[in-house]
Amino acid sequence: MVRSESMTPCRTCTDFKSWSKQMSMPSTGKEGQQKAHRTDCPLDKNELGRSTWGFLHTMAAHYPESPSQEEVRDMKNFFSLLSRFYPCEYCAKDLRDELKVDPPKAKTQSELSQWLCRLHNKVNVKLGKKEFDCAKVNERWRDGWLDGSCD
Repeated sequence: MVRSESMTPCRTCTDFKSWSKQMSMPSTGKEGQQKAHRTDCPLDKNELGRSTWGFLHTMAAHYPESPSQEEVRDMKNFFSLLSRFYPCEYCAKDLRDELKVDPPKAKTQSELSQWLCRLHNKVNVKLGKKEFDCAKVNERWRDGWLDGSCD
């Protein structure tokens, strides 16, 4: 789904601050009063991204070390389908483009987790964010930090 410029901005495709500015309502005469942000609103682009990455990394962390051929096929299909149905069309297109260049690697848990970490780092670079040390991917998403802080 491609949104035209004249359509209402998509909250899922926009961070909350930008979306709320674009959706600002006419003045009610109560300037200076700011409404409290509710916690039960639709996810904005940043919240959706954080939640999705958390889910994907956790899924990869618990993927079998020796998956069946069917599991490998299903995991590859999962990412293909995700790239078609992800609610943020800009993000979905970017994922489709990345999958053409570097398709999912899913022969083992380690291979899938490392592939996903590299994919996430590519996105982080595009967004100007810090890259994650992929050597620590299972510590972060499966086993917990070595210092015991997750115990």
